[in-house]
Amino acid sequence: TEAAIMICAKKLGLAKDPRDEGTRLEETSFSSERKWMSVRFQALDEMPITYVKGAFEEVLGMCTTRSSLEDRRVPLQVGDKEDISREANKLGSSGLRVIAIASGHIQSQLNFEGLIGIIDPPRPEVPGSVETLLHGDIKIIMITGDSEATALSFATKVGLFHRGSENAMSGKQLELLTNADLQRKLEAGRTRVFYRASPIHKKKIVECLQAAGEIVAMTGDGINDAPALKLADVGIAMGKNGTDVSREASDIILLDDNFETILSAIEEGKCIFYNIKNFVRFQLSTSISALLLVALTTVFGLPNPLNAMQILWVNIVMDGPPAQTLGVEPVDHDVMLAPPRDPSEKIINRDTISKVLLNALIVTAGTLFVYLQQLSARSGVIELSKRGTTLTFTAFVFFSLFNALSCRSQSKSIFKIGLLANLPFLVAVGLSVVGQLLMIYFPPMQSIFQTEAISFFDLAAVTCLASTVWVCDEVRKAFASMDFSKLGRRSSSIDLKSRINF
Repeated sequence: TEAAIMICAKKLGLAKDPRDEGTRLEETSFSSERKWMSVRFQALDEMPITYVKGAFEEVLGMCTTRSSLEDRRVPLQVGDKEDISREANKLGSSGLRVIAIASGHIQSQLNFEGLIGIIDPPRPEVPGSVETLLHGDIKIIMITGDSEATALSFATKVGLFHRGSENAMSGKQLELLTNADLQRKLEAGRTRVFYRASPIHKKKIVECLQAAGEIVAMTGDGINDAPALKLADVGIAMGKNGTDVSREASDIILLDDNFETILSAIEEGKCIFYNIKNFVRFQLSTSISALLLVALTTVFGLPNPLNAMQILWVNIVMDGPPAQTLGVEPVDHDVMLAPPRDPSEKIINRDTISKVLLNALIVTAGTLFVYLQQLSARSGVIELSKRGTTLTFTAFVFFSLFNALSCRSQSKSIFKIGLLANLPFLVAVGLSVVGQLLMIYFPPMQSIFQTEAISFFDLAAVTCLASTVWVCDEVRKAFASMDFSKLGRRSSSIDLKSRINF
């Protein structure tokens, strides 16, 4: 603000700096509560003068005179105050931050010098970020110390305020409300803008939102913002313009002071959560299918479908690169269109369990089908040939790889998210396939894993059969995406508790 005023003074031709010709006697720092600051200055051989700048309502209340066009001081009438307030609101409505300046020998009897409008436009990317967050049912509240006109102009520009359908509230109006009344207004969702607010008001808003069961993230940059930042579930401080105190009290520091960074952080957080679910789904479905395969053959007294070395290789596939690369699936920007999830929702919920069991049953059934086809009886003893072991082993590994492919997304087809979107995953699966082929066709590996070469037809047949776990999952996703009424009911039943408030 001070730098903008100095530039304004130079543009007006006031190149001479009066600070070089006098002494600063006293300074009253700006605070959110008083909304003004003052400096008492004494030039050489002159009486001390107090200079004040701040919110026009507060500064105007200290003034008893004004400067006329003839540069004379005349009494400040009621009509003059109305004209000044009207002009200040006009400047604020155009998006300018309005500052009043005054001076005088006695602080309670100042001379009104004029108004300064400082342009502080939102960054170009802010409206798009606000729209994305609102579509994702994330509630945004703007709390500012600016005037009503400036606050509403800014909020309208970024798409946060629509006249006629929403309300704004001043800090003084907020003070008159009890926490219960304020909580009801916030739950109604019609009040998104708070103007002429102080850090104490921020703290009160956070308390009411949390009492309503919301999860609150609060941004701040000043020393007085520290209590609200500390109280919020997620405190977000500014890295460039924030104070050390606010950064110490916060959980997150925005290095670029950019609102869009918060959107990216939410997007990344949602992506990490879904990637964890994808990883867990793959791990559980593959582990359960392996357990079922061995358990069923043991219960019925059948030969072991896999030997120890083959089981070791299966574990490498389950816990190795194919599984790990599910955790680096790129961000799906459509996650922001989904409503916030219930904070108490567990990763392994009913929906996840049903998907795990479905995939596990398909993998187990398909592998058992290959296994049972290869069983033979000699002298009343059921045996599994080396070829049968190889086919069963290959079927289970290929089933696992196709299962990993289906687990890349919980709800989207592989063709929508992009087959080549996750290159590390493709490399891991490719290396796993190469490793499996080496165990089948490379003699030294054949002796270790007790396998033998199979025909191309057998390999193609096993591959087609193993792909059924992926095909079935694609069909499930297709049906789920077409059932719009069911999706609507599910969305409305989610407890929308996650909120982001600024």
